Formats: sequence, C-alpha cells, structure tokens
Amino acid sequence: MANATKPFLHNRWAVVCACVLGLLYAGALFANVLAPYGYGDEDRNYSFCPPTPVVVRENGHFVLPFVYGHVLRFDEYRHRVYDIDSAQKYPVRFFRKDRLFGVDAPGRVYLWGADSRGRDLFSRILYGARISLSIGLVGVAIAFTLGLMVGGIAGYYGGWVDGVLMRVCEVFMMVPGFYLMLALRAAVPDNFNSVQIYCSVVVILSFIGWASLARVIRGMALSLSQRDYVLAAKTMGVPDGMIILRHILPHTVSYSLVALMLSIPAYILGEAGLSLLGLGIQDPVPSWGNLLSDAMGIVQITFAPWILIPGLFIFAAVICFNVIGDALRDALEGP
Repeated sequence: MANATKPFLHNRWAVVCACVLGLLYAGALFANVLAPYGYGDEDRNYSFCPPTPVVVRENGHFVLPFVYGHVLRFDEYRHRVYDIDSAQKYPVRFFRKDRLFGVDAPGRVYLWGADSRGRDLFSRILYGARISLSIGLVGVAIAFTLGLMVGGIAGYYGGWVDGVLMRVCEVFMMVPGFYLMLALRAAVPDNFNSVQIYCSVVVILSFIGWASLARVIRGMALSLSQRDYVLAAKTMGVPDGMIILRHILPHTVSYSLVALMLSIPAYILGEAGLSLLGLGIQDPVPSWGNLLSDAMGIVQITFAPWILIPGLFIFAAVICFNVIGDALRDALEGP
C-alpha cells in the first residue's frame, strides 16, 4: 500500500479530484456555518428568485459587499420577474448568528438562486451534501463488510457452504438493481421520519451491492485457503474465524479498496434516483436527489436554470470517485 502512494500522487487528476471531494465533505461538515440560511428557511415571496449578485464595486470604487433588494412583478405571460431595486441595499454581514455571512431581513442573499418555495439553493446544497455523500460511505461500508465476510467464508470452507452462499448471491445478482431497489423501498412504511428513511435507504442500497463483491472475494479466498501459511495455521489449531480475518481477508484489501472507491458513485446515484422519484429522502430535508425534483419540468428549467446546479454536484462527486478509483487501481497494479 505504501508503494502505491507515490504513483497515486503523480496522477494530477486524481489529486485534483481528491481535493474536490475534500472540499465537498468539508462543506457538508461545516454546513451550519457556511450556509447563510437553514435548509428549511423559506420565503414564498422569493419563489425561483435568480442568483443575487454581491456588489463589491460601485461607481468605480470598492465598497463593502452588499446586495440589492428585489421587486417581484408578473409579465404578460404571468411569469415571475424579479427587478433589482437599487434603492434598497442590504450589507453583507460576516460572522452573524453563528453563520459565516448573511444579510438582515427583509433582504435575502441567494448566491445560486432560490427553489420553488424561496429557499436558498446554496444552503440546501450544503445540507444536502450531508445526506448524499454520507450515504455512499455508510452504504459501501455495510455492503463491503457483508461481501467480504460472505465471500471469505464461502471460499475458505468450500463444499456445501460455498454452494449455498453463492446461490444466495446469484439470487440478488439476477434481479436488476434498480427494480430490486424499488421493491425493497416499497416494503418501507410511508410514515417513517427522516432518520428512519435515511437508515432504510442505506440498508436498501447496501443489499444491492454486496453480492458481486462476495463472488470475487470467494474466488480469491479459494486460492488463498491453499497457501502454506493458511495450512500451517490450520495445523496449529488456529480458529477458522481468526484464519479468515487475519490470513485471508487482509490479502484482498488491494482489490477491495479499488472496488470500494468505484462503488461509492453507484450509491450516490441510487439515493439520488430514489429521492428524485419521491421514494428516498423527503422534503424539507434536502439531498442532492430531491433538490432536482424542481427540475422535472422543462418550463421550470427554462425560466430557472439554476435549479440544475445540484445535478452538477452529483456529476462532480461521481466523476471524482471514479477517477480516484482508477488511479488507485493503476497504482496498486504497478507497471
């Protein structure tokens, strides 16, 4: 593993992607400070308000940052139009009420615009990152723990144990993942709260990804179980569980690490798909998936294109994990 560090660091795209992911996770971790509003703070008077420009230069001179007010009107097609009211200026205040920045009411600062209920999209993306990014890590941790244990046991014991466990894996693998995900979600009661829905989504996504890993680990364990050091451990009377944990599974770490990094995007996309369809995280709790629910119609996209910004974050996170996974695979395989 140490020998793989240098080739990985020489891959500049992998390093850039690692930095991007670091920023995303830092934004999620410090959302309470970085976001100017809470994820449920809404003002219906600013429904689909466009991004608010922060003015730092006026009449050729630098000034303290402020935002202009907005006046709502409707055009001849009854579409919302927000005109800038230059008579209203709201200074941007930093480190106010445990927030990094914000403006005094009735002013509103929307760095990336507002959603259909007048909630700040920038704030909701930061809070939504907590759901979308953590589900990938937690789901992969559960699925890979299950896959490693099932694959290790099947490969070590072989025989009827191997046959039974692999048939169970094949049952999960033969059902298309998306349909299996919908079927499992249908079994979850509709009256769950946000925490219960989060846990159920994690469990659902974990049940989809473990079987394929278990089959690969099983093949590696079949080979490793015939190694001299494993046979010697058996001769010395070392318990089977200890042999699997200390002498077989550690030799699968290189493959497992790469597979883990390449699997996280599938969990992020799975959560986004469920939430977009209204089957995952429920409003007002944000995730990157349900933030895209406002973008389900071409009319909303035409007049408020900024509601597609959460999709860009999903795309960036998926690409970054894939690039890092590919770089790890190249580094671990060597020249």
